[in-house]
Amino acid sequence: MGAAPDHPSIAILVVAGGRGARAGDGPPKQYRSIAGKTLLARTLEGLGAATPEAALKVVIHRDDFNQYQASVAELSPSERARLLPPAFGGATRQDSVRNGLEALAAEGAPDIVLIHDAARPFADAALVARAINSAAIHGAAAPGVALADTIKEIDDTRVVIATPERARLRAVQTPQSFRFDLILKAHRAAAAGGREYTDDAMIAEAAGAKVYIFDGDAANFKLTTQQDFARAMELLKPAAFADLPDIRMGQGYDVHAFGPGDAVFLGGVEIPHSHGLAGHSDADVLSHAITDAILGAIAEGDIGAHFPPSDPQWKGAASSIFLARACELVRARGGAIANVDATIICEAPKIGPHRERIRESLAATMGVDIGRIAIKATTTERLGFTGRQEGMAALAIATVRLP
Repeated sequence: MGAAPDHPSIAILVVAGGRGARAGDGPPKQYRSIAGKTLLARTLEGLGAATPEAALKVVIHRDDFNQYQASVAELSPSERARLLPPAFGGATRQDSVRNGLEALAAEGAPDIVLIHDAARPFADAALVARAINSAAIHGAAAPGVALADTIKEIDDTRVVIATPERARLRAVQTPQSFRFDLILKAHRAAAAGGREYTDDAMIAEAAGAKVYIFDGDAANFKLTTQQDFARAMELLKPAAFADLPDIRMGQGYDVHAFGPGDAVFLGGVEIPHSHGLAGHSDADVLSHAITDAILGAIAEGDIGAHFPPSDPQWKGAASSIFLARACELVRARGGAIANVDATIICEAPKIGPHRERIRESLAATMGVDIGRIAIKATTTERLGFTGRQEGMAALAIATVRLP
């Protein structure tokens, strides 16, 4: 390995061509808004601040060019000026990275390249500096985090066959960093051999390079699921709420009569009962009230306008679909759900034993922290239709913040 330049030129290749299916319905996750900015814009903003000397290049899906342009428009003029033209991805992440590397080579190869996932917005300056230094010294490097849990290797019958020594294991993150000529050659060899690898460090290993593992950062987590987005939102909210000054409130109310069945659905949780609730969908009276409250806060009509009961596709549908869609409409406008306060009105079943499961279910569906969801229950002292146990009702208030 030759000596590293005293002042190496650096490029950061940001991989943003995936579809992000595990994040739920909506646009690809890198273009979803989180605390008022798209995930991609937040990642580029953080990388730019961490490495003022580096050029930034994004690899995108061919169908996403307009979304990419809208996302980078959220950056400052000086941040946009550092962006090289985007490269188009391939069928796999490996293909996409190789396309990005080839584009960098054609534009004037840097000495060092960092390859980073667009879905990791929390890579800070210290982590990026370790990546650059490690690549300059070792040629190929990746950040790794020590494991807190014991790992078991199992066979096809789920029987443990080995327990690796935890102290020698690391969970690998990005940015992974390389001498540019080394990783470009390794990617070309992997493509020629028709082999697929799970990360760029493995590609370097397959080409014979020794990959150094430097200290990663547990805060540098990847946003994959709705729960990950909720966690990221909680981290960003203290600062981001200052950018979301438009505070809206909406109310929701729903009623369903009891009918045949042996359980009711509340907030996505199935609760045993002597009757079910009658309705076109799963008749989740709580989810319906919360959905209407969120839609009301952003003046987007009501649940029937988006999911009409006359449409047969919603017959028996899980109401979590409706609630998740309302939350996605908030995020699409760059907003955030600050809290939901809901009351279930019924004589039976008892809600108390199920309250925490309901809150957990709603938090997962909505992509918010459970601490932002309050669920209460009351009776009407046997007055009215709920008192006569003819049905259930729910009231909800949602507070939403928008740019």
